[in-house]
Amino acid sequence: MKTTTAQSPYGPFISTRRPLSRRTFLKGSGVALALPMLDSMLPSFARAAESTSPLAPGAKPRRMFAICQNLGVLPDLFFPANAGRDYTASPYLNLLQEHRNDFTVMSGVSHPGVDGSHTSDICFLTGAPHPGSSSFRNTISLDQFVGERIGIMTRFPSITLAVNTRSRSLSYSGTGVAIPPEDKAAEVFKQLFLQGTPQQIEAQVRQLDTGRSILDAVADHAKELQRKGGPRDRERLDQYFTSVRDLESRMTASRGWEQKAKPVVQEAAPVDPSDPADYMKKTEVMYALARLSFESDSTRAITLMLDSVGSPALNVKGITDGYHNLSHHGRSDDKRGQLKALDDAHMKLLAKLFTDLKAVREGSETLMDRTMVYFGSNMGDANKHVNTNVPVIFAGGGFKHGQHLAFDLERNYPLPNLFVSMLQRLGIEQDKFSTSTGTLRGLEMT
Repeated sequence: MKTTTAQSPYGPFISTRRPLSRRTFLKGSGVALALPMLDSMLPSFARAAESTSPLAPGAKPRRMFAICQNLGVLPDLFFPANAGRDYTASPYLNLLQEHRNDFTVMSGVSHPGVDGSHTSDICFLTGAPHPGSSSFRNTISLDQFVGERIGIMTRFPSITLAVNTRSRSLSYSGTGVAIPPEDKAAEVFKQLFLQGTPQQIEAQVRQLDTGRSILDAVADHAKELQRKGGPRDRERLDQYFTSVRDLESRMTASRGWEQKAKPVVQEAAPVDPSDPADYMKKTEVMYALARLSFESDSTRAITLMLDSVGSPALNVKGITDGYHNLSHHGRSDDKRGQLKALDDAHMKLLAKLFTDLKAVREGSETLMDRTMVYFGSNMGDANKHVNTNVPVIFAGGGFKHGQHLAFDLERNYPLPNLFVSMLQRLGIEQDKFSTSTGTLRGLEMT
């Protein structure tokens, strides 16, 4: 199915099918065609929330941080040889040894029906099957599902980040539209913590009010088009109406937060490396930004796409080739050695993230105790282009960790079951997400 797109300052884009005249639709709605995608607008309204959860008054907040490295890792150096709590750490997991009791490693898990090799990274948090199909339509991602339910409690319902890409995203709206990621930590920091002048705040409020009046005009015009359109056009417009209603409620919430002071932090704004080859430094900056966002309770859901596919030879000692070329190592000892250096760097950065989260106290607990960190990949083995047996490290968040959950390597266990467990830990009553069959077996809350 062919689509066309339109852009505006209020959101990234919304798709309209070619049978519906793009010129007519734009003429009737002006720049507001993109307004249903409010999620990309929300980062400019960063807010510090109060410390209580809407699901349990007086309770400290819980959070989720999902990280996808879209070329995976060398499987034989990642997965432990034995299962259970007495597993022998693999070479990679040895680099996380000081945090062994704070994470669970999983094998034999994947998203049922998610194929398509490299295109599958867009399904990392949705589980929508067959992303390589010409008729594919994505579904809502886990972070946006969370944001719709508890996002009103924070200035950011969610934050969508990336390294070395501004187009590949982990976050998708309820209508399956990609939410472009923020790739400049300094810009997000500014939106999170730098307070505008009274004049700037008032201008932002006026922008919100203008957006709401435009929505009314779009809805009227869309209803007229719906009466004139065929069945397929009406189906598309129904999806559009759903987005409009969702946007209207989010804009109302955002308007209130514009008048509230942003949190004060004692840290300097981050400095973004400009060279894509500084991939690891960029990742470290994003990890620090995520920690600070959670510490200030500015959001409770963050995603980070680490786009290895689009990255050049990295500024890491001994690396002479691009990340993607190295992933197709053909069992070359030299290429595998370079990949191991990159995988080691990822594990060390993850260990530092865990250390930093554990250093922040929240009463009798740490930020690590209150934050679920889901690190993994859409690729089980990039050298073979397979999307099964994907690597997963799931840390923190108030679960009983220190184990290797080993599932069937041939008939993989559904990874969306982890998402159901995560939703329930956030206090969201949900027993189904995507292709799940329940909660994750063997993962228990503390």
